[in-house]
Amino acid sequence: MNKFAITALTITALDAMGIGLIMPVLPALLREYVSIEHLANHYGILLALYAIMQVFFAPLLGRWSDKFGRRPILLISLAGAALDYTLLALSSSLWMLYLGRLASGITGATGAVAASVIADHTQPQQRTKWFGRLGAAFGVGLIAGPAIGGFAGQLSPHLPFVIAAVLNACSFVVIWVIFKDQRKAVIQDAQHGDQPSPIPFMQIIKPIIQLLFVFFMAQLIGQIPATTWVLFTEGRFQWDSMQVGLSLAGLGVMHALFQAFVAGAIAKKFNEKVTIIVGFALDGSAFIILSLLAEGWLIYPTLILLAGGSIALPALQSLMSAQVNQANQGKLQGVLVSLTNATGVIGPLLFSVIFGQTLTMWDGWVWVIGAIMYVFLIVFILSFYRSSRPTIKQQTDN
Repeated sequence: MNKFAITALTITALDAMGIGLIMPVLPALLREYVSIEHLANHYGILLALYAIMQVFFAPLLGRWSDKFGRRPILLISLAGAALDYTLLALSSSLWMLYLGRLASGITGATGAVAASVIADHTQPQQRTKWFGRLGAAFGVGLIAGPAIGGFAGQLSPHLPFVIAAVLNACSFVVIWVIFKDQRKAVIQDAQHGDQPSPIPFMQIIKPIIQLLFVFFMAQLIGQIPATTWVLFTEGRFQWDSMQVGLSLAGLGVMHALFQAFVAGAIAKKFNEKVTIIVGFALDGSAFIILSLLAEGWLIYPTLILLAGGSIALPALQSLMSAQVNQANQGKLQGVLVSLTNATGVIGPLLFSVIFGQTLTMWDGWVWVIGAIMYVFLIVFILSFYRSSRPTIKQQTDN
């Protein structure tokens, strides 16, 4: 097994588990410091604060990981997360919660560096498989984290934050002791040799600027179920919180399975382009079906299609990674994390407004809009691949 890739998967799962641990209990912790009428505002701001910091700082940390090595940036990220959760666990006032989230957002480079480690230590034809496993590891952590956090939160609203801090501290020690950064050795060798003039990053990403647009749009569309699932299922099918929770848990498990096993298999048998198109088609089909469903139980087989759509992003990430040289993988992965977090801020605002404005006409419009966006992306990716094929072939020949 690839020990570097396995390390990246483990750190990603622990990172997601730490995030998931605090989700069920953050409102309870906030109630200690704010009145009930201000609870929702502070809760939303705290969640958005991390994402906003990531939009600006993830590309910078990715760039530093190319320059200084993966290990030191990963250690900084884990230390920042441990500080965040420690402040939350020991908090005695509201400002400590904001300071912790601010520090974690600024230093949060775990996702970008883990993806860079995958790119450093896998062959291009294997990256869809490993990026899929990376997404699955994150999904497993998000499934396990809320379960553990919900149980621990019954004992104390501070306990899940203690557990999250310990997880990140343990990850810090593991990386410090066992992770040997081959990327740093490459940097040192380059410093002793003749270094070419650094290439401006805009020149580096110019060949994949259209793919970055597709990635951003795909992540944005993915915010539709994240934003409207509870409102849609409660409104159309009168589901209670248990039914909603079971459906989301089932979706999370199937997402992880598709990303871990199906994405790589399709990319190996066909190619990344086919995998991307199949993923978009599955997700778009699921959106259309969801818009038309009349019985709640029919959602469960539809979840298979919805989870199948998750194979597109690992293939898209692999396709971009293969077109960027090794010296700039951290920059690329940092940009992808930044774009993902940007959609996490924009998507809920956009689609909640769309859902609310169209609700009186029909509660399925938001799903139809998402399906139409997927059709546009499929046409776009086909035209990009057709226009870029000669360039890719020329680069291969060289």
